[in-house]
Amino acid sequence: MAMTGVLRPGHAQIRVLDLDESIKWYTDVMGLVPMGRDGQGRAYFKTRAERDHHSIVLRQADKAGMDFFGYKVLDTATLDELEAKLQAHGVKTERVPAGELLETGERVRFEVPTGHTIELYAEKKDVGNATGYTNPEVDVIDGKGICPIRLDHCLVYGTDLDGATDIFTKVLGFTLVERVKLEDGQTDLGVWLTCSAKAHDIAIVRHGENAKLHHVSFQLGSWEQVLRAADIMSKNRVSIDVGPTRHGVTNGTTIYFFDPSGNRLETFCGGYDHYPDMHPITWTWDEVGAGIFYHNRKLNDAFLSVVT
Repeated sequence: MAMTGVLRPGHAQIRVLDLDESIKWYTDVMGLVPMGRDGQGRAYFKTRAERDHHSIVLRQADKAGMDFFGYKVLDTATLDELEAKLQAHGVKTERVPAGELLETGERVRFEVPTGHTIELYAEKKDVGNATGYTNPEVDVIDGKGICPIRLDHCLVYGTDLDGATDIFTKVLGFTLVERVKLEDGQTDLGVWLTCSAKAHDIAIVRHGENAKLHHVSFQLGSWEQVLRAADIMSKNRVSIDVGPTRHGVTNGTTIYFFDPSGNRLETFCGGYDHYPDMHPITWTWDEVGAGIFYHNRKLNDAFLSVVT
């Protein structure tokens, strides 16, 4: 599939309560690669296989959560085009100057109707990965911690699910992959959207409060790597929410767990390929338990209600 617009998730800025503790935890337990600090004191990280400078930014704050989630687009012409489409749709945009994030070009920032700040950008310094571009070795996991492949997606909670979905699908070119219906059989409880051939690049759930983060997800390469991640979490006394288990929605294997500030993260593996000519999959309310947790087919109240 030719990818010409929004390419992939690019970065998330996460609020943490103790920056020094979090830097050590994201380095030693998550196994992310530290990429420096900026003049605001924010800490930057990338995963083992990402070639752009960073995907995770940590900011010291008095409340956990996520400041913004960014997507990389094909080029600066695409960035200009998508900003114009957003404005035509009635979305107010803001240009964030190049360099405000380390090694990152100009960004287009806007708010979706669920209250979340989303960014688009075209330029970020390519720093490569450990294997290089010429005659690379196979990427072997030999680093510390969980050592994920890449930033995979986020799941956010907010009130106007339909309005947010319209922006992602009608303006930014995302495709609806799966949805969960409420008891009336008509209203969407949640949607899973992709800008690529992945099962999802963002998920949105209807919720009584706006601007809430459910989780930021990192990709692993196999079910065995998910189990290895569970061992690392247990060894380091990480608070695990759910898993290891499998989703019905997307078919991915998963563990949900919390960072030291209470932000929920996910290690995610698998999921099917999705193409724009495929029909969306619908889960009805009576089978929502199997959709979320396929093995025990039951919902976890804390999983649904705990957000930052």
